[in-house]
Amino acid sequence: MSAQEVWVVSAVRTPFGKFGGVLKDIPSIELGAMVIREVLQRVNVKGEEVEETYYGTAVIGEAALETDVPARQATLKAGMPGESISITLDRACCSSLAALRFGYRAIRAGEIDIALAVGADNMSRTPYVIPPDVRWGRRLGNIQIWDGLYELGYKGFNPVSVDAGEVALEYGVTREDQDRWAYESQMRYAKAFKEGKFKIGEELMRVEIPQKKGPPIILEKDEFPKPDTTLEKLAKLPTVYGSPTVTAGNAPGLDTGATAILIMSERKAKEKGLQPLAKIISMIPTATNPRLIAAIPGFTIQKVLEKAHLSIDQVDLIEINEAFAAMPLVSAKILSEGDPGKMKMILGKTNVNGGAIAIGHPVGASGGRILMTMIYELRRRGGGLGVASICGGLAQGEGVIVQVE
Repeated sequence: MSAQEVWVVSAVRTPFGKFGGVLKDIPSIELGAMVIREVLQRVNVKGEEVEETYYGTAVIGEAALETDVPARQATLKAGMPGESISITLDRACCSSLAALRFGYRAIRAGEIDIALAVGADNMSRTPYVIPPDVRWGRRLGNIQIWDGLYELGYKGFNPVSVDAGEVALEYGVTREDQDRWAYESQMRYAKAFKEGKFKIGEELMRVEIPQKKGPPIILEKDEFPKPDTTLEKLAKLPTVYGSPTVTAGNAPGLDTGATAILIMSERKAKEKGLQPLAKIISMIPTATNPRLIAAIPGFTIQKVLEKAHLSIDQVDLIEINEAFAAMPLVSAKILSEGDPGKMKMILGKTNVNGGAIAIGHPVGASGGRILMTMIYELRRRGGGLGVASICGGLAQGEGVIVQVE
């Protein structure tokens, strides 16, 4: 039995909210339910037709405010039937692309025909944590509260900003290089937004936030972009958490949002009369030495291209998540193999409409975001090949190649 082709037939996300912005009080599970409803409605697919839903989230503490099984809760809140099969997974920032990969593999294997990949996080709702022994009582002594967002690290490991900054310098990527890329990300997004590329009905959906008094707040665009960014402003920012290069300006925010991608076998899509947004050519997971988080997208793109028997020169667009500006810059160094001209060419087709530094990075949702941003841009250009990659905590990676006819 030959492997089935897998088509992306619908892809949508909420506008991304900034830290403490208008989405700050909405549980990520509710945001997940929103994008599930929207992604199905756009192509008139019923919830009962989805055979498996894979749901990525990375801020586990926030999801835990609603106890557990966020995938199950989100699908039910979206109106999917009680018989729906779902699973929650955490692969840090890789989570929503990992969710897509699980569905892709199931369809390729012929086990199912329709799968849904979701990602959602609300970093503004991340709770503070107190030690578990407080449950059993303390007679004397202070209680220390832990903030999982502070330093953005993992216990026993460096803050990711330290690893990213140090590895960037080892690859010859300076603080100034990273500031320039951050500026470019903001300017590219501003240009794309002005040109109408980030509009409701393509990757974006409209979100209504009910208010106790008065009409709901309507969110129709990303909150985080800073079009007034200048290189001078970026240069004045201090580095964070002991990093040699990373600042609040050449990094994204602590953001909020959700993404959903509906995929089908070619046979099922044709049966339903649906046209593909894109065809998935290949997907892979990767991991390496935990310190090399800035380099893992480059390694991942090399591997997914090798698996598909393609070269970087054959790719029309590249998306590399800007967990920090270091990630696309170090990855371009790796992919160019030290050739300055080739590196310039690679960066010229990377994140052409801006990246997470401008758009935002709600970690569990970002993998889906970079993929759909690339797909919609390829469609505007009349088709082509695209490769997307994202890094995740402790140097995990996901990579995907798509073709748009």
